[in-house]
Amino acid sequence: MYKLCIVVIVFLIVGIVCGQTTLAQINLEVQKLTEDVDDVRNTNESLEMKIDEMTSLDRIKQVSEEYGLTYNSDNIKTIK
Repeated sequence: MYKLCIVVIVFLIVGIVCGQTTLAQINLEVQKLTEDVDDVRNTNESLEMKIDEMTSLDRIKQVSEEYGLTYNSDNIKTIK
């Protein structure tokens, strides 16, 4: 009976240690994924700022002038 209790206790300890190890590995994966998500968010914010910059009216005018395009209000028609 005494030996059986010791065997059960050893198995419980081993199980707890294995569980803690698995939990630590999962926590590391979660931390890495969180960092990856933060990196992607930062990249997205940077790209959104770049889009805003590239689509600004001043930028469009600059590019259109580089290609020899001009603004002609007579070509604009309003549809009702």
